Amino acid sequence: MKVGLLGCIIVLLSACVSVSGPVDKAPDLPAPQKALAPQRLTYTADDAPTPLQAIVTRPAGAGPFPAVVLIHGGGWTGGAPDDMAPLAERLAQQGFVAFNMTYRLAPGARHPAQINDVATALDYLRAHAAALHIDPTRVGVWGYSAGAHLAALAGTRLPEAQRPQAVVAGGLPADLRKYPKSPLIAKLMGTSLADDPAGWADASPVTHVDARSAPMWLYHGTWDWIVGVDNAQLMHTTLSQAGVESTLYLISGYGHFATFLWSRGAEDGALQFLRRHLMP
Repeated sequence: MKVGLLGCIIVLLSACVSVSGPVDKAPDLPAPQKALAPQRLTYTADDAPTPLQAIVTRPAGAGPFPAVVLIHGGGWTGGAPDDMAPLAERLAQQGFVAFNMTYRLAPGARHPAQINDVATALDYLRAHAAALHIDPTRVGVWGYSAGAHLAALAGTRLPEAQRPQAVVAGGLPADLRKYPKSPLIAKLMGTSLADDPAGWADASPVTHVDARSAPMWLYHGTWDWIVGVDNAQLMHTTLSQAGVESTLYLISGYGHFATFLWSRGAEDGALQFLRRHLMP
């Protein structure tokens, strides 16, 4: 047990990062401001077959503030907004309204149900901008793992009028076709890659990249054996080749869960990225 703990500490202390793409030269992030108590609301229509909720955390003051939709991970089959609660609090302390959403889970709901729920959340935000104290022209999306997959789809696959203005994606599965035997992707799709190659391509964010895609901040652990780092590298290259701003922040020695739990430097960089794109 002691050896295992010591090994973890050594990995954490020895981790280093490499960054490709634009890096903000801004000063340190502002001191945290007061955030109001989170409020829960239903963002789907009253007659929706599956009512979906979001937890909204916003800064004190009248605004309008930029907004960031948070999308939790969990392999499309689990997880909850509670997983993103610390990040929601931090976003609000930095001057953003955090819209921490739920979405329909697989296998009960299959692609494209999840990205349709993200589109509904974005539509709700913009339609209720005044009540939520947000500027509807300054909306970002941030997700990790399965949530990063949906965030990246929002920045590439949604119609241009619905797309966010900036995307942060950590541990991103950019191309589902890399994992034809994944039981989680099978639950999301309800099909096999062999039987439905077009559907699997449609569910892969990298296939939708074009010059109108949202700018992205991508972060990933180099020891991620669950979602290989080649996903983030492929997404970064594809965005860059399309002329879209992309920054790739790689954390050496971190795996999938360590990157989610201890990626403070990646979060700081992502917050600077969001401030630049979403704040006047």
